Amino acid sequence: MQDYYYMLVVKPSSHLELFSDFLVDILPVGFEEIDDGFIIRSEEDLETVSWGIEQFAEALQRALGAVVDVELTLTKEKNDDWIAQYQQGVTPVQIDPFYIHPTWEAPKEGMLNIAIDPALAFGTGHHPTTASCLRAVAKYVKAGNEVMDVGCGSGILAIAAIKQGAVVDACDTDPLSVENAIVNAEQNNISYRRLWEGPVQESTEFYDVIIANIVADVLVFIASDLKKRLRDGGILILSGIMDKYEDKVLRAYKTFELTERFVENEWVTLVVTKKGNE
Repeated sequence: MQDYYYMLVVKPSSHLELFSDFLVDILPVGFEEIDDGFIIRSEEDLETVSWGIEQFAEALQRALGAVVDVELTLTKEKNDDWIAQYQQGVTPVQIDPFYIHPTWEAPKEGMLNIAIDPALAFGTGHHPTTASCLRAVAKYVKAGNEVMDVGCGSGILAIAAIKQGAVVDACDTDPLSVENAIVNAEQNNISYRRLWEGPVQESTEFYDVIIANIVADVLVFIASDLKKRLRDGGILILSGIMDKYEDKVLRAYKTFELTERFVENEWVTLVVTKKGNE
């Protein structure tokens, strides 16, 4: 352990969810959420990360046509036990019937427990899109279903589906995500039927439920591939959609029946059902 570590406090003036999503994408480690922002800790210098956040704020301001400021405070701290301090700031999430908790927290009796360590994963249930997907999985995934998780990230949604009794395949084009999904499956004592690094097009199976928590443009791009892999009457859980892009996604899946919408802040999760003649 080094004698010192770097701490970057990030305080956006607005749109905390978008900044959280950006940090999930760029950081190889977890970060702590506080009431008005985030804390990033690393033994590596965080100046480049700080610059990237400034650039993101400027781009967001241009895209939204509104003022988006961000206060950044980078300090060098004595490396006593910041990991323990960080762990104290990570709280479990309960989304019935799931209880998502870090490995240093005890599981909860009577719940479907999912152990995910933020330092090893991109999805921990705190982000609105992940939370909404978990609600959809709880409602629509049944025991014995064949399920596909496209862009699985930490594997949290695939693990939730397995805990529901489903048989699950999962994929991600990011090798780090695949590694994390393997680690998280092992610490939850479950296994995927198949997990691979690559796109959904590599699957030749047909599924009852396909989960895709990605971004709107990718959901539009892979719409035909998801349709091919879904059984008649099957369900798509589509997430990672900012509300302003919802119509674009719905147009790409216009032959499907809109079954349910989960909305949280600026994020929308769509549940659509494939018609028999699709």
